[in-house]
Amino acid sequence: MHGRTAQRRHPAAIPAVPGVLTADEVLATGQSIAAQQQRDGAIGWPDGHVDAWNHVECAMALSVCGLRDPARRAYEWLRTTQRADGSWPRGTAHGAVTDPAAESNHAAYPAVGVWHEFLVTGDADFAQRMWPVARAGIEFALGLQLPRGEVIWQRKAGGLADDYALLTGCSSIYHSLRCAVALAEQMGEPQPDWELAADLLGHAVACHPAAFTDKSWYSMDWYYPVLGGALRGSAARQRLDSGWETFVVPGLGVRCVSDEPWVTGAETCELVLALEAIGDGDRAGELFEQVQHLRDGSGAYWTGWQFANQAHYPAERSSWTSAATVLAADALGQATAGAGIFRTTSAWSDAAPTADPSVCGCGPARSSADPRRGPLQHPERPRDGHLGKRA
Repeated sequence: MHGRTAQRRHPAAIPAVPGVLTADEVLATGQSIAAQQQRDGAIGWPDGHVDAWNHVECAMALSVCGLRDPARRAYEWLRTTQRADGSWPRGTAHGAVTDPAAESNHAAYPAVGVWHEFLVTGDADFAQRMWPVARAGIEFALGLQLPRGEVIWQRKAGGLADDYALLTGCSSIYHSLRCAVALAEQMGEPQPDWELAADLLGHAVACHPAAFTDKSWYSMDWYYPVLGGALRGSAARQRLDSGWETFVVPGLGVRCVSDEPWVTGAETCELVLALEAIGDGDRAGELFEQVQHLRDGSGAYWTGWQFANQAHYPAERSSWTSAATVLAADALGQATAGAGIFRTTSAWSDAAPTADPSVCGCGPARSSADPRRGPLQHPERPRDGHLGKRA
């Protein structure tokens, strides 16, 4: 391996957030994730189905908690179930494919997990073993990138690309690309094309809301451009401020969708990560404390709370909610070497190259002013009365 000196690290202290969660409580949350792991290493939804993105998030949380064996089993599941084109099925259940379509953000996200695992453990052999997996996943995602920079969200079951991109998914892919670039350098195989692709994608996320199908009623579309790293500095702060009253319910957390009385733990903890990434530790800590009302006595977390009906909704404790909580605790407590994986992602720069102006529409005058100065804005959603579901 090349790049930074690779040294196997001893397991770091398990994170704690003073006054909110002890290390033992965070460990109990990690153990609740491990208890949901299937025999083949997969970590699924409460109904048993598995997708690669949420599976990776759970693997990262296991590693933060020092649960090395289940974490490695989770990564081995990724390695053995990856398809020849670099993707994973959108859904599997008990080893059987239930939805053969492939999402671009699912394929790209293992690069984040592999880089995180290397940061936490310093295990060069692991990184070397998983490098082909991460590389193939990134290449699959980039096969869906359009000239302006956005990435189409899926290939359908028959292999045809869909015809639209999603802001949340592309923001996540931007983060994946930045982690993949760092991993490639560590492997001694720099990927300048990935850096260019990341610059184009970051520009699309930061400057071209029209590139993405409107899903602005989802809170993820609000904060993910910050969480993924495409927005930093004043643009990031302005974006989060602009949607705060719409999505944040004081004392409870973050709505999943703007027009339903429903807060969710994963979205709240992801906003904690986004706030911590831009140095807003005060609001991050306050939100993290508030969302603890979703904690179960076992250490697991309920997916959400329907505050009009005063009931947990859905009536489930999901692995990904617990995982997001663990990652937020690590970001706040700075216990592992992977705690800054969202904060240290290089932000897109307006000095970076962009697409051909005839495609992008920005033109050469773009550098004369910061195009990110105003946060992305979206129209209001028509009220159709339906609850969304985590992608």
